[in-house]
Amino acid sequence: MRIFNSDGSEAEACGNGLRCFTKYAIERNMVTTKSLQGENTCFRIETLAGIRIAKTYMTDKLVSQVEVSMGKPVFQAEEIPISTTHKLYTNDLQHNTIEMKQNPLLGCSLSVMDKELRLWLLSMGNPHAINFRPQTIVNFPLSDYGPIIEKDPLFPRHTNFEIVKVLDKNSIEARVWERGVGETLSCGSGACAIAVASKLLGYTEDNVDIILNGGILSISWDGIGEVKLTGPVNEVFSGEYLI
Repeated sequence: MRIFNSDGSEAEACGNGLRCFTKYAIERNMVTTKSLQGENTCFRIETLAGIRIAKTYMTDKLVSQVEVSMGKPVFQAEEIPISTTHKLYTNDLQHNTIEMKQNPLLGCSLSVMDKELRLWLLSMGNPHAINFRPQTIVNFPLSDYGPIIEKDPLFPRHTNFEIVKVLDKNSIEARVWERGVGETLSCGSGACAIAVASKLLGYTEDNVDIILNGGILSISWDGIGEVKLTGPVNEVFSGEYLI
């Protein structure tokens, strides 16, 4: 699977795109499966970020929900990538969990217009910069800050930017500014990055629901292996592209 943003750039990974593509491929018999009568099926999808495993959940012979293994999070500055000319730091000592010791999460402070934003940085096959906020995120001017952060020199290949409010140990609300697109209703890789950072900082547990404007995505990560993304899928419309 390849995915292109609205500005023509190609994204390395897209969790929601993988889920939608899985439904499309299964229901149009593009892949071989043993049964479409209630049995879950798995198949492998090649992306620029690597092989991703998709698992389907069926309702009335249609794919109603998909779980995607999104790979392991990446924390090394050169692999995210992040410019190491900027001052970076790791987590606060009071959040120094076992997972954090094994996977030190990089952070930085970035001055944007009138705000000093604390960002946590990682890659889910594509780069993410996450800002946890104590207050509501509804009125945050994401359209003002998003494009500036996306193209800051700190990020050689630009970045996705997430603003986040932790509600409790198992739920988070978020908004996402995506590279090459702008604010979107939902972002699968962004939801995974949020869940990883939140767990490493001690805010949430292994399983967490990410509440986005487009709906809820469920993320599972044990602090060691691959991040699992699960959510519903619905066909909205179909058409033909005339060449």
